Amino acid sequence: MNNHYLSAGEAVKVIKPGDRVFLHGSAATPVHLVKALQNRHAELRDVELVSITNLGPLDFNNPDYRKSFFFNSLFVSANTRAVANSEAGDYVPVFLSQIPQLFRRSILPIDVALIQVSPPDKHGYCSLGTSVDIAVAAVETAGHVIAQVNPAMPRTLGDGIVHINKIHALVEHQAELPEMNYSSGATEISEKIGYNVASLIEDGATLQMGIGTIPDQVLKNLGNHKNLGLHTEMFSDGIIPLLEKGVINNNCKKLNPGLSVTSFLLGTRRLYDFVDNNPSILVMDIEYVNDTSVIRQNAKATAINSAIEIDLTGQVCADSIGTYQYSGIGGQMDFMRGASLSEGGKPIIAMPSVTSKGISRIVPFLKEGAGVVTTRGHIHWVVTEYGIVNLFGKNLRQRAKALISIAHPDHREALEKAMRDRFHTS
Repeated sequence: MNNHYLSAGEAVKVIKPGDRVFLHGSAATPVHLVKALQNRHAELRDVELVSITNLGPLDFNNPDYRKSFFFNSLFVSANTRAVANSEAGDYVPVFLSQIPQLFRRSILPIDVALIQVSPPDKHGYCSLGTSVDIAVAAVETAGHVIAQVNPAMPRTLGDGIVHINKIHALVEHQAELPEMNYSSGATEISEKIGYNVASLIEDGATLQMGIGTIPDQVLKNLGNHKNLGLHTEMFSDGIIPLLEKGVINNNCKKLNPGLSVTSFLLGTRRLYDFVDNNPSILVMDIEYVNDTSVIRQNAKATAINSAIEIDLTGQVCADSIGTYQYSGIGGQMDFMRGASLSEGGKPIIAMPSVTSKGISRIVPFLKEGAGVVTTRGHIHWVVTEYGIVNLFGKNLRQRAKALISIAHPDHREALEKAMRDRFHTS
C-alpha cells in the first residue's frame, strides 16, 4: 500500500491546463490538496473546478488565480460566492439528485477528483466519510483520483466505501474537520418557528431536515414524538439526542427500516464520532437519497426546508438574492416533491418573516433576476414565527391572504395593498 503515498505537491502535478477537477465538499473538503493545487496556479490555465459546498480556510477569489482556475459551482457556499458571481466562476442550476448524472453521463466528465477519506482498513478499503453525496459518482467516473487520507475522518457505512486500488495517489495528512454548531445561532424567532414546524410533524413521520438553525430548533421540539424515521440528505448534531432516546427509531419506514439514511454529515466532532463505524447509519449516494421515487415510498415523509423570499402566489426563491447567486437549488425540490407524493407527507417551507435588516421575506414579487427553486405548483406548507398556512389547493388570492396572515405585522398593510392592486379587489 505504501507505494501509493505521495506529498500533496507531487500528487497534484498530474493536473493539466484545461482539466476539469472535482473537489470533495462540505466537512470533507480536502483543504490540503486544494491548497497544493492553488500553489501551482502560475503553471496552470483554464482548470475548471466543480464542487458543491466547500468548507475550510480556502480563498477561491484570489486575483492571482483568475486565469488559472474557473470555479463552475454546483452549489454556491460562503467561500465560493465571490468567485461564483465573478468572471472567474459561474453556477449550474441542477437538482442535487441529478448532479451524479452530470458525471456518469459525461455531461461534465471529471478528469481528476480530489477527495478526503478515512485511512484504509486491513482490507484496503477507505470511506468517503462525512460526504458521500455526489462524491461517489465523481470517484467512479474520474480519470484520476487523489485522496487526502485523514485519521480524523470518520468511517461511515453505505455507498462511500472505496478501495485504495481505485485511488491513484494517497496523501497522508491529518487535520481537524470543519465544525458547525447550528444550535449556537438560535434566537427567539427561530425557536418559535421550530415549535410551529414541530406541531406539524406526526408520530411515525420520516424526516428530511435542511441545513441551519431552524431545522435544529425543530428537532429540539420532537422529544415527545414516537417512531420517527430519518431519510435526509443532511444529518447534523440535533438528530443524535432523538436517536439516543429512541424517538427516531426508523420502525415505520418502508425503505431501510431500522436504519437512518443520509447523504452527508455536518456538525461538531461529537457528530463525527457518533457516526464513525455506526452500522445504524447509512450514508448513501445522493442519486438514491434524493430520488423522488424513493422519498415517496416512506409514509408521512416530512420535508423541512427554508427560503430567502416567497411571493404572494407561493413562488419560493431559495438560491439567490436577485441576480446574486447565494447558494443553489440543492435538494429542496427533490424532497418537496417527494414528500408531497408520500402518503400523508408534508412538504414544509420554514423561514423568519423578515430578514436581519427587517425586510419582509413575504413579498409581492420576487426580486428581478431571482431564481424560483420551489414553484407555486409544488408549494404546500409555509411556516413563520407568526403561524402556519397550507397553500395547496388555494387560488392566487387565497394564497396571498394566507401568506399575509403569517407575514410580519409591520409589513401586512403594504402587502394587502399589493394584493388589492394585483387582484383588483377592494
